[in-house]
Amino acid sequence: MSSSIGKLSREEFRRQKDLDAARKAGTAPAELDEEGNAINPHIPQFMAQAPWYMDTGKPSLKHQRKPEDTKDHVKFGDWYQRGQRESKSANKYRKGACENCGAISHKTKDCLERPRKKGAKWTNKNIAADEIFSDVKGIDNDYEAKRDRWNGYDPNEHKHVIKEYEAIEEARRKKREEEIDKQTSTDLSTAKKLARKEKKESGPTSDGDFGSSDSDEEDEDKYAEKADMVGQKVDTDKRISVRNLRIREDRAKYLYNLNPESAYYDPKTRSMREAPNPGVRPEDAQYAGDNFERSRGDVADMQKLQMFAWQAEARGNDVHMQANPTVNELQHREYQQKKEKLNKEVKSSILDRYGGAEHFDSVPKELLTGQSESYVEYTPTGQPVHQKSDTKIQRAKSEEKKVELFDGNHVNPYGSWTDPATGKVGYECCHGTIKNSYCTGQAGKEAANASNILAISTPSKEASGSTERANDREATTSTKRRSRRSRSRSASFSSDYSSDSHYSSDDSRDERSRHDRKRHRTHAKGYSSKKDIGEGDVSRRLDKGKLRDALKHEDRRLNGSEDAATQKPDWLLEAEAINSRNKDKFKSLQSGQETDQDVTEEQLEAYRMKNRNRTEDPMANYRDEEEG
Repeated sequence: MSSSIGKLSREEFRRQKDLDAARKAGTAPAELDEEGNAINPHIPQFMAQAPWYMDTGKPSLKHQRKPEDTKDHVKFGDWYQRGQRESKSANKYRKGACENCGAISHKTKDCLERPRKKGAKWTNKNIAADEIFSDVKGIDNDYEAKRDRWNGYDPNEHKHVIKEYEAIEEARRKKREEEIDKQTSTDLSTAKKLARKEKKESGPTSDGDFGSSDSDEEDEDKYAEKADMVGQKVDTDKRISVRNLRIREDRAKYLYNLNPESAYYDPKTRSMREAPNPGVRPEDAQYAGDNFERSRGDVADMQKLQMFAWQAEARGNDVHMQANPTVNELQHREYQQKKEKLNKEVKSSILDRYGGAEHFDSVPKELLTGQSESYVEYTPTGQPVHQKSDTKIQRAKSEEKKVELFDGNHVNPYGSWTDPATGKVGYECCHGTIKNSYCTGQAGKEAANASNILAISTPSKEASGSTERANDREATTSTKRRSRRSRSRSASFSSDYSSDSHYSSDDSRDERSRHDRKRHRTHAKGYSSKKDIGEGDVSRRLDKGKLRDALKHEDRRLNGSEDAATQKPDWLLEAEAINSRNKDKFKSLQSGQETDQDVTEEQLEAYRMKNRNRTEDPMANYRDEEEG
């Protein structure tokens, strides 16, 4: 029977089968090995055929025999005594000896003696004796003898370990007796007496000298907690041995579905491949079977190896997954390396021909969309302010010395400052009233002061200098009341009469003061925008005359929109707004002007001041229910 059988044709395979049958029948001579010995034809092929790593190319059964051991092993007890030295030492330093002690049996780097100030090489004094090495045959060649930790160990040395252990136990016993003596009679001594009395009443449970020592062990457990060693904790209530770490509260696999026709549970391997409850989705089930284990680990790699073996065998290669797994894995690894190399060459050739390699070396998206530390100021419209030089936040020297910072780079916590004008709480370092905002330092203080001055000065100037605007507002209020209710005519007449009298009587003065207090109270109760904080530079640039005109225009716009809203439905208002917008665009195109008109800062400020309590903002009048 041939040891190495390659790919055979149909004719060769038929001849081989006929020859094997003839050898088994005895009509053909038996096959001879390389030494001339006959091979039994009844030996199966998988036993007679040598594996690929022991195949010699000739029929043989040597791979089935135990290999002969020709090495000389070290016998048990063969060892050399370490630390032996010769009785005489050299008189002067010898070439090649240790430069520190002068012994020729080792080098300078292997010397175990204390390093001398001047070695024996230069002093020729106190030269150490040479070490004696007994040459044991095969001690360096034998793997087990070279790594035997206990070879050369004297068992008598273990007596010192036993003596040390007994001394420790004696010390523990003495310490325990001392602690028992120090205890009061209410706890330990009384418990001992009661235990002895119960033992006498129950009678002897042992047979004298031949009895067991269970009672002594119980006493040891009873008083063991009172005499613990340092770093040791003995708990007699929990002296158990954990044999299985599985949590016993978990339900067993075979108890999820008690139907005998459900998934099969293999008690030998403790596995249940199928789901016990197939009607429940795997995402909602507590246990969905062990089939997921079949797709974890190296299962996918094993399937790839099997596919590679099948494809290679179909192409005429002698590869088999079960017969030659090592060869199959090596060839598959080589195939993967060649495939990756080919893909890289194709990729590089395409990039060299068409270009585009810079797209693979681009900066990651995380870095492109990252945050920056640059300081930028913005206008109320959201546009950045282009400054001539880099603006840096100026801090006092006392603030720079402080190391502790709060959230948002604040030096002082929230609540450390109160705005005297509005009564709001904020940060002392920047006078900001918005919690969790970023600290702006001295620039924030200046902006907050400027905005407060503007908010205070504008209403006072309006109330004192512009009586006409108050008259217009009262007139518009009276017209709205007249359109809504017929009974409000008397009230409108009284308001007109009081406005025309110019504070002629005490009643009109009281009515106007009560109206002003009501107006200021409604503004104080409503939501005040905090967007103007930090915009001191913008408030300084505003023209007071233009701002006054913008406020009048905003009042007329708001009053006109409210009157129209009370008379016309929403869909009609939207249609008129669209038509007017289209007409404005058409007129601007005819006149050659741009469609987008620039809005001035005074108009933006007037819109912000008049629409502070408007209902367009869904969060303007928000109030938490828990706050009451």
